[in-house]
Amino acid sequence: MATLEVHIEEPVTFVIFGATGDLTRRKLVPALYTLFKEGALASDFTIIGFARRDYEGTKFCNLIAESLHEHSRTPVDEDSLQAFCSHLTYHRGDLSDAAAYAELKKKLADSALPANRLFYLSIMPHLIEPVMDQLKTAELITPPGTGPWTRVVVEKPFGRDMKSAQALNETLLKYLDETQIYRIDHYLGKETVQNILSFRFANTIFEPVFNRTYVDHIQITASETVGMESGRGAYYDEYGALRDMVANHLFQLVALAAMEAPEGLSARSIRNEKVKLLQALKLAPSTPEHPSVCFGQYSGNTDTKAFRDEDRVDPSSTTETFAALRMEISNWRWADVPVYLRTGKRMAKKSTEIVIQFKTPPLSLFQHVACKGDVCDLTGVKPNTLIFRIQPDEGIFLQVSAKRPSMQLVVESVNMDFSYSGRWEKALPEAYERLLLDAMRGDSTLFTRSDEVEAEWNVIDTVLAAAADTKPLPYTPGAWGPAEANALLLNGAQWRNE
Repeated sequence: MATLEVHIEEPVTFVIFGATGDLTRRKLVPALYTLFKEGALASDFTIIGFARRDYEGTKFCNLIAESLHEHSRTPVDEDSLQAFCSHLTYHRGDLSDAAAYAELKKKLADSALPANRLFYLSIMPHLIEPVMDQLKTAELITPPGTGPWTRVVVEKPFGRDMKSAQALNETLLKYLDETQIYRIDHYLGKETVQNILSFRFANTIFEPVFNRTYVDHIQITASETVGMESGRGAYYDEYGALRDMVANHLFQLVALAAMEAPEGLSARSIRNEKVKLLQALKLAPSTPEHPSVCFGQYSGNTDTKAFRDEDRVDPSSTTETFAALRMEISNWRWADVPVYLRTGKRMAKKSTEIVIQFKTPPLSLFQHVACKGDVCDLTGVKPNTLIFRIQPDEGIFLQVSAKRPSMQLVVESVNMDFSYSGRWEKALPEAYERLLLDAMRGDSTLFTRSDEVEAEWNVIDTVLAAAADTKPLPYTPGAWGPAEANALLLNGAQWRNE
């Protein structure tokens, strides 16, 4: 009988640069602890935290324990915590200090440590080249296919425009082969995101209607209620919603929802089709009545600071905290189908979902009603809508019309839904659990390839050029962004604000 669980057989030494940072404490360490506790890791593994702060000795384990008690999705008990800590060690050093890498080399040469190495760069982008240069100089990077492997995980942002993205790719490829680079986008580790491909290509009844003949439009929303917590003001003021969310997360969701069927499930096959889709993705033409770009910036109220008043944000900042785009896909399948993208901070609710709205029937034969209890109002025809909800309450939902039980022949919208919480009792894996496991397995399917990154930034550059004179419009915290974003929608379409 085949097992559905994944277990890493190869021993590995996991080196985290930036080991005392926020990402390590909130995401990486809790993910590794859960994998350890669930038996997914090899029995022989070591985690080395590399940072400049003084956390040597038991201090590092104490820091990890605090992080796990606060952020782990699995219960933390003393026995498993101590067993996990036995695999941890701390290496104090500055990222630019050659002596620190010489000492790291000595530590890694210990025969007790696994020779396979996974370096996780939880650091600022401008530090990547100095770190890679030091690793190369210290001879800590092995060529691919020569025995013990070396892999490097790189966190976004993968640049801030095409030029910087190309420069980053050139830097990485100067020291590594593409097969050794794992550019991580945590959205791709979410269960529903992975389910998009299986839903489309494992079900005969749905794939034939994913095209311009049946689909009216696609809309993708990634809304957040948070602002600049965790000291993110300086970073966000530099990048903004377009670069921070659209250039990677939302474009990846578009690619998965609209790509052609891959020839197989290999990383190469899937990423090839994603690249083709991204290369066909364009900003739609703008008109005075229907612009294709809308930027917003949240204002303040009695409970919430305005973006310009946030810590480490320029008081005169024109950075967008909300971005909405109307895109189009220049290929045979999706010609003339609008693709609406929307993301923002301080919005009405936390939600990420892909909506495939189908066309209305060519002839309206029935009266359509919307009802609360026994009270019903006549409405217009409600199109079928397929919803992939990424977060929260992951699931897939299909809205269809069905006759309402009554003496009259009227129809109303009903949901056919599949939710993970209603189907499986086991908690869903966190995105980083899946992605770290895949990196250790050498499976790059859910990681972004260099040409994907460049295709994404090519689109963003055209958006930035087209919107050079577009100023962010104010919106109230708790709203769905500026009201002007409604003008992007064509032919009576509406944002799904649910």
